[in-house]
This record gives sequence, C-alpha cells and structure tokens, in this order.
Amino acid sequence: MLIFGLFALPDPGRATTIEGHAQAIDGDTLTVGDRKVRLFGIDAPELDQTCRRSGRSWACGTSAKQMLADLVASGPVRCDVMDLDRYGREVAVCTVRGDDIGALMVRQGGAIAYRKYSSRYVPAETAARREGLGLWAATWIAPEEFRHSGDTQPVPDADCPIKGNIGNGGRRIYHLPGQADYSATRIDTRRGERWFCSEAEARAAGFRRAAR
Repeated sequence: MLIFGLFALPDPGRATTIEGHAQAIDGDTLTVGDRKVRLFGIDAPELDQTCRRSGRSWACGTSAKQMLADLVASGPVRCDVMDLDRYGREVAVCTVRGDDIGALMVRQGGAIAYRKYSSRYVPAETAARREGLGLWAATWIAPEEFRHSGDTQPVPDADCPIKGNIGNGGRRIYHLPGQADYSATRIDTRRGERWFCSEAEARAAGFRRAAR
C-alpha cells in the first residue's frame, strides 16, 4: 500500500469497484459486505453532532445517517474506489439505481460539499442552500470543525447556556449559569453530553438539575 498525503493508494490486488447491498454507518460512510466505504467529496454531521432548528436541538448527525440508510435501501450500490483514507476506509463515488449517492445527500441537505477535497458537489449544495433544505434550515457548525473541537462543543447560541453533563455511573446532570460547578463543567459530545436551551428540554432528555 503506497501512502500519499492523507490517503493511501488502493491495493492493486483489491477490486476498485464494489457492488452489493449497503448499510449506513453514519451520514457519509457505509459498508458493502465487509468493505467500509467513505463517500467521496461530501461531509455529513458526525453521528453524535446536534444542530439547532426552529429554536430546538436537532440530532442532525442521526438524521444524516437515516437519510443515507433510506437511499441505500432502495437497491444495490456500486462504488468506484478512488483511494483509501488514513483510517483504512475506501473512498469512493457510489451510486444506487444510477444516481450518485453523494449528490443526493448534498442536494437534500443531509451533507455538505467537502471543498477541501473536491468541488464536485458544490452545485448540489448551492441548490440545497437556496431552497433551505436539511442543514440549510438549521444552525450548525461544519462537521470538520466539530471533529476538531476536541472534547468540547461550542455553545450553539447565547440562548442555550445549560450544560448537560454525564457523570460517573451514567448520572445525567444539568448545570445552570451561576451554579457552583458550572464553570468547571466541560461538554464532551462523544459521551452524549450536550447544551440545552431550557430546563424543560434538559429534563425531557433525561437530565436532572444539579443540587448546587
């Protein structure tokens, strides 16, 4: 395997076209048999990423996964492998019933064009943005920014300052500004921790108010 930048060129001994029924792992990654495939040229919200829509928290990462799952459920897929990423996933342009899956994800607002690697899906993103579809009807940070934010997620907006923390034993506690442990509490989205805009929203998600 020849490493080139962030990617590795495909092993000549492996098929460069993958065909079969697929399952979605998240909004831009799927499996076809025992092969894990990253869709080329798009970037979808991370599975644990939340966005804001109509003033409320929206599980945009889960929504993107469901959108991809619905698309690949319509028939077998064909993936033309272009390279491998640093995680060993095969990066490919995939189609279902002749339609480009990446283009469909971006056009429906489930993902954005990953301009860092390609401008292939910029027109689809422009159309989705113009029509206010999916992510373009919400407030969000770019998936790449979310991944690079380390163990914390910036507060979505000034109206959502409540910190939902998961402690030892899985205890779900929310902290209000001014409470004793508010400043010291960090939000680790990988653990399912998140920001809330109201106490009612936090309680509905299974969190209870900190005692002090």
